[in-house]
Amino acid sequence: MSVVTLAQVQLRDRSAGSCEQRNGFCPDWIADNWTNYVDPTVRHALLVALAVLFGFAIAFGLALLAHRRRVLVAPITAVTGVLYTIPSLALFLVLLPITGRGITTGVVALTAFTLLIIFRNIMLGLDNVPADARDAATGMGMTDRQVLWRVELPLAVPEIVAGLRVAATTTVGLAALAFFAGAGGLGGEIYSDLTFKSNIVVAGGLCLLLAGLFDALFVLIERLMTRWRRAVPA
Repeated sequence: MSVVTLAQVQLRDRSAGSCEQRNGFCPDWIADNWTNYVDPTVRHALLVALAVLFGFAIAFGLALLAHRRRVLVAPITAVTGVLYTIPSLALFLVLLPITGRGITTGVVALTAFTLLIIFRNIMLGLDNVPADARDAATGMGMTDRQVLWRVELPLAVPEIVAGLRVAATTTVGLAALAFFAGAGGLGGEIYSDLTFKSNIVVAGGLCLLLAGLFDALFVLIERLMTRWRRAVPA
């Protein structure tokens, strides 16, 4: 019977020196080894971007369907809720026999965790559209499709983007565990040496930086898509 190694955690071979030997915070070591974190950071960002992109595409389609057929709201919420409550590491391991080791397993699992957050926020945004706005659009002769795309969705942008912001920042943290499924990312650097403070500070700091960058990106997207909210009447 062959044994499949899920993840390999190895201690770094650090050069001699008082700071490294004490497992302390070593600026010189960081300056000499920062390039080791470039590829894992790029892979981590890719995992998050793909998961949020696919999660939004799926949740958006489900939300549009549930918006017109309200009976589907509860079942979709229940299913996505179950996916969200599955322990992340367990889901990675369950998917391994199906999707194999690599980025596919990481993206599939991370996408599943984004669905509930994004779906609920899209529904919240659509439900919060004032009835007067819908009535006015209908009175102008718009069809249901035109009301949806020209009135409801634009007004729902703040809630939708808020969901994407939460999903992205949450996924940055969960993506660190994708290392155990062979998907790469900063998790590999974090778990390579949990006792070395410099390693934890750099890898953990990069995760925080990615979370901040994704959040800032969606804030910018929201501002670009809601310029009408800042329009001042002449």
